[in-house]
Amino acid sequence: MAQAPLQPARGTHDLIGAEFRRHHLVIETARRVATLYGFEEWSTPIFEDTRVFSRGLGDTSDVVSKEMYVFEDRGGESVTLRPENTAGVCRALVTNGLTQSNLPRKVFYAGPMFRYERPQKGRYRQFHQIGIEVLGAAEPLADAEVIACGWHIQQELGIEEGTVLEINTLGDAASRDAYRAALVAYFTAHRDALSEESRARLEKNPLRIVDSKDPKDRALVAGAPTIHDHLTPEAAAFYAAVKRYLTAFEVPFRENPRIVRGLDYYSHTAFEFVTDRLGAQGTVMGGGRYNGLVEEMGGPATPSVGWAAGVERLSLLVEANALTPEPSRPVAIVPMGEAAELASLAILQSLRDHGVVAEVGYKGNLKRRMERANKINAGAAVILGDAELAEGMAVVKNLDAGSQVRVALPDLLRALAETGVVETAAQAMLQTILEEEFGAEGSDIDLDEPLDADEARG
Repeated sequence: MAQAPLQPARGTHDLIGAEFRRHHLVIETARRVATLYGFEEWSTPIFEDTRVFSRGLGDTSDVVSKEMYVFEDRGGESVTLRPENTAGVCRALVTNGLTQSNLPRKVFYAGPMFRYERPQKGRYRQFHQIGIEVLGAAEPLADAEVIACGWHIQQELGIEEGTVLEINTLGDAASRDAYRAALVAYFTAHRDALSEESRARLEKNPLRIVDSKDPKDRALVAGAPTIHDHLTPEAAAFYAAVKRYLTAFEVPFRENPRIVRGLDYYSHTAFEFVTDRLGAQGTVMGGGRYNGLVEEMGGPATPSVGWAAGVERLSLLVEANALTPEPSRPVAIVPMGEAAELASLAILQSLRDHGVVAEVGYKGNLKRRMERANKINAGAAVILGDAELAEGMAVVKNLDAGSQVRVALPDLLRALAETGVVETAAQAMLQTILEEEFGAEGSDIDLDEPLDADEARG
């Protein structure tokens, strides 16, 4: 009896075809843009000592209390699959002895993260993030530049019309203390109307109530005090500078006083890029300034700022904007006969060596191999039989138009160029290789000259 096919674990999914192309586009675009801003890429372990996240995210956070994949390894050590990567990057700064030299460090990362939460569109238990961190910069210009980099990535992806930057300030320590006291007083007066979870947060972390998604809490939060009435002059000046720099970077924004971060080492800038095009999963990129996280990893005080973005959510916006990359269209090499098959490999590898996607069928008659060429969406086919090889000829077929020409082997590149498959930049290099391989030294072929009617008839 046949066994039922195995399925991916709940909350995970395979990236295949168009979905993978979107995923790859997001990461490669972010990597390219981050490089323009001076960021270098780091790669940290997928699992860490559990203390990296319990210290870094705080015991009262939902991630630590409800969502982390924590297990004991065979040596009895508690390890955790990373739920995010900022803590890991800060840990890496400390353990690699980088806290005292060449600051600030500008770091880009990309990779899988893991959280045990209810799967839904755009949210998985294994998901992927891109992110940047500026480690060791206390100036508001750093805050604005990381935001500008995030906006630039969205522009390069072509999704900026679907997202909006919302910013807020969390102030300095004195501002936060005054704000915390005001929140405690306000929510204590409405304690009975709070959700059970928010009543618990009232004692430990009242700022988290402002970010509650519970409908009961949301009604109360609407009337809660904001931090802007409690900012010190220094904190207000920092926030004003960030907004001024964002304007200079030409990054549009709107202020949202309800954006908060619940941990004590977060300060000053907090921001999110949000969209209404993904249903409930409205945040596609978020971050802010954190001035105590490196200390939690055992390092010195290191003011830092950064953001993380969900690759799956950005990919959904790419799809919604009809920007999914098309797959490469290969040249199909179709040899017929043993001698032709061997000779065709030189053509095959010449194309590949110069950036042209090329495939050859492993078996089958002409009909079967041409069927395969159509299945892989080839733009053109090069048909080479033993008889053609003896004459130094090949047939180039345009699979879109259905037309074909019989050409001398040194003319192969010009015929392929007519199909639009071979990039112009590769033509001259390939032409040289083909001439050397097939002995057409001294050919006066003009690659920019189209085939005339007589040539097209062969």
